[in-house]
Amino acid sequence: MQNQEFRQRREQLMQRIGKGAAVFRSAPMAVMHNDVEYNFRQDSDFFYLTGFDEPSAVAVLAPQHEEHKFVLFVQPKDPDAETWVGYRVGVDAAKERFGADAVFPIEELDEKLPEYVKDADRIFYRLGRDRTFNDKVLQTWQNLMRTYPKRGTGPIAIEDPAPILHAMRQVKSALELDHMRRAAAIAADAHQRALSFARPGKFEYQVQAELEHTFRLNGALGPAYPSIVASGANSCILHYTENTKEIADGDLLLIDAGCAYGYYNSDVTRTFPANGRFSEEQRILYEIVLESQKQAIAQITPGNPYNQIHDTAVSVIVDGLMDLGLLQGDKEEIIKEEKYKPFYMHRTGHWLGLDVHDVGVYQHGDTPHNLEPSQVTTVEPGIYIKPDIKPAEGQPEVPERWLGIGIRIEDDVLVTPEGYDVLTDAVPKEIADIEAATKS
Repeated sequence: MQNQEFRQRREQLMQRIGKGAAVFRSAPMAVMHNDVEYNFRQDSDFFYLTGFDEPSAVAVLAPQHEEHKFVLFVQPKDPDAETWVGYRVGVDAAKERFGADAVFPIEELDEKLPEYVKDADRIFYRLGRDRTFNDKVLQTWQNLMRTYPKRGTGPIAIEDPAPILHAMRQVKSALELDHMRRAAAIAADAHQRALSFARPGKFEYQVQAELEHTFRLNGALGPAYPSIVASGANSCILHYTENTKEIADGDLLLIDAGCAYGYYNSDVTRTFPANGRFSEEQRILYEIVLESQKQAIAQITPGNPYNQIHDTAVSVIVDGLMDLGLLQGDKEEIIKEEKYKPFYMHRTGHWLGLDVHDVGVYQHGDTPHNLEPSQVTTVEPGIYIKPDIKPAEGQPEVPERWLGIGIRIEDDVLVTPEGYDVLTDAVPKEIADIEAATKS
C-alpha cells in the first residue's frame, strides 16, 4: 500500500487526539508448539497506521512534539539473527521506507518514550494481552504524574484510542476496497473450484486443500480464518474445522472460507449438494435461507440502521419455519422470545476489513448504528437443524426428515452511496446455478 495512505491515516488520528500522544505496540510472535512459531501477522491497528510488518516494534504519534510527530522503535539489523528468521528493515531504512520522523532501536524505548509523551495531556494506549508492555506504559505515565505538580503539564489520563481509530477503520478508502475486491475475487474462484471438485467419496480435507491451493495460487496470504468444510450433519456445527469426514451421497456441503489479500479479508459461505441434486427438504430450507439473505441485503443503504439487516433475515426465516410447521404460534412472540434460536442462533453479519470480524460499533447505547458509504459487512443468515435439536419451550418436535440439515449463505457487501454492491456475487447461489455447476 502507498505510504501516502498511511500518512493520511496518522494525520487524521493526530487531529482527533488533539494534545494527546498515542502509543501502539506491534503483534508478538506466536508459538505454534515448542520452538516452532506461527507465520507473523501484524496487529491490525499497528499495520493500519504504519504499514510496518515486523514484530518487536512500537509506534508513537506525538502531535505536540516540535520535531517528531511519528516515531518508530524497531529491531536493529542483526546479520546473525537474520540468517535464521529473515531480513529486518532496520533503523535507517525504516525511516525512509515508512515515513517516520525518527526511528530508534527498540532497546531505546524506555529512555525515549517519556520524551514523546511528557507534554501530552493524555496518553492514548489500548491495554492489551502484553502485560509487560502494559506495565511499561503505565509506569511511564505514573512517573510523569509524580512530576506533574512541579511542571503543571503532562498526561493526566490514559485513554483507549479504539473509539477514534476503529471508527476510522470502519470506513474503507478506495485503496482498501481494491484489496477487499481482490480478496473477494480470489475467494470466489476458490468456491467455484470447490463446486466443481466436491463429490461424494471425497473427503472434506480434500475440498479444503483445493480451496486453500486456489487462495495461494492467486496471491492471497492464505486463509482469512480456519476453513470450514462441513458435510452432512457437520453443517450444523457453526465453527466446524476438523474437515475429516468422507462426503456421502445426499450430503449437503457447507463451505465457509475466505482469504487474506494484502492484509484485507474476504468471508464467504455457500451450501450445495455434493451429488448435484438438492433433496426436497434441502431445497425447501435452502430457498428460505436464500430469500432471507436477499431481503436482508436489500436493507443495505446509507442511513439504514445496521440491525435492520438481522431483523429482516429473522423475519423471513421465522415465516418460512412457521409455514413448515417447525415453529408455531404468534410470529411477534416467537421473535421477541427468540424461540427461533434453536434453528438460527447467530447474528446475520459482521463488519469486514483488516480483521475478519472487523472493528467498529453496531450500536450506540440503545440506538443502532446507521450504515455509511464505504463500510463493508457480511450478510450470512442460516438454518441449522441438528440431529439432536431441542425446540424452544412450547414448540413442536422436529420431524426426522428435517434432521441433520445445515444451510448458511454468506456474502461480503459494500455500502455504496446509492445502496450496496455484493463483492462476492461471482459465487453461484441460485439453486439452478448450483446444480448446473456441481453437475459440470
